[in-house]
Amino acid sequence: MKKTLSVLFFLLIIGKTTFSQGFFTYIDLSTHFFETLNEGKFADAQAFFDASAQEKVTPQTLENMWKQITAQLGAYESINGAQNKSQNDLQSVILDCKFKRDSQPFQFIFNKENKMVGFFIVPKMNVPQYKPAAYTDTTSFKESFITIKSGEFDLPGMLTLPKKGEKFPLVIFVHGSGPSDMDETVGQNKPFKDLAAGFAGKGIASIRYVKRTMLYPQSFNDKAYTLKEEVTDDLEQVITYAQSLPEIDQSKIYIFGHSLGGMIAPKVAAKNTALKGIIIAAAPARTFNTVFTEQLEYLKSKSQDTSAASKKAFEDAIKESKQASALKPNTLKPDSLINGLPVSYLLDINSLNQVATAKKLNTRIMVIQGGNDYQSTTADYQLWNTALKNKKNVTLKLYPMLNHLFSFVNEKGTGMQYQQPGNVDEVVVNDVSDWILENKDK
Repeated sequence: MKKTLSVLFFLLIIGKTTFSQGFFTYIDLSTHFFETLNEGKFADAQAFFDASAQEKVTPQTLENMWKQITAQLGAYESINGAQNKSQNDLQSVILDCKFKRDSQPFQFIFNKENKMVGFFIVPKMNVPQYKPAAYTDTTSFKESFITIKSGEFDLPGMLTLPKKGEKFPLVIFVHGSGPSDMDETVGQNKPFKDLAAGFAGKGIASIRYVKRTMLYPQSFNDKAYTLKEEVTDDLEQVITYAQSLPEIDQSKIYIFGHSLGGMIAPKVAAKNTALKGIIIAAAPARTFNTVFTEQLEYLKSKSQDTSAASKKAFEDAIKESKQASALKPNTLKPDSLINGLPVSYLLDINSLNQVATAKKLNTRIMVIQGGNDYQSTTADYQLWNTALKNKKNVTLKLYPMLNHLFSFVNEKGTGMQYQQPGNVDEVVVNDVSDWILENKDK
């Protein structure tokens, strides 16, 4: 359920051209673009992009992006500094943008017509960068790039295999909501990369892959899509791919579903007998919009931006989320948007009933939850626990000091904590590995 800066941006590079323009022209254009966003003129902001990019960058996309930026960084204030460089035959400008709570560099890429073809966040050089977890032993495993073919889409992935042994159990990682790379990168954290390395050291193989929403965002524009297009179509193809691997014990294929991935895992397991078990990790037990509304109210209470504009942005988002919670079929057009998501998607995700589905499964289930998770909270864990604790095929684990990414934190905090490097706690790696490697079924 995460919404962090690392997943809000895109890079759109089009055909190469050769040109030369003054540095200050691009600074002025970039500054004007941010000022236009800040004024709420999102249709005007779209006009800064090249025509081919405009097909992918709608005013609604820009509005949602700007709301999320300012919700996390505070109100936009000024440009603190700038630098430029040539990127092959394109011109790149990096602006250090000051917001109420923090500064953040952004990169803008222009073509010879002075039109933007790319815009994305730049890692802050003074922020410590991600480092592999202490338990990562790169000599114990090998990694190979793979391609998952799902209909018309090709999704890059990574197959991680232990070097010692044969016929390994395999874990398929399933992302949370929003665009995500194969490591499920969030700020300076890469939980899937940590887990893949940790599992491999225990003799467990894994597949992680780039989510369709990251590579093909344009395929979701102006469409009444559902979880089928966002998650399950691609996941089914990954499971099929896993079944073709000679190194894998076909009787021991698991799904590790994080957040949204955990919500859909019971439904997938109910339909796919190839799965030995599912790990439901930091997954809401309640409906999507119930949890999303709670998140917004929590972030509003923690926000240091007390301006009227910030308060209204939160209140509008909360109102829309509550509206989505009360949605009934056939009351709005399927492609109508609420909080940037089509009605078809909201109706689908709010109808999952994931706890009831899990309760009916005989598949092995492990539920894990961090006590310092503000996105999916211990209230959700208690619902999973109440429903599943008496089932012999279920194991439940609560980690009081871990957050949504299963790294150690002193308090719940907000999404800003993900800008600090963290790793999945080793105890989680050990617990899940031990559970997968148990010889007896529960």
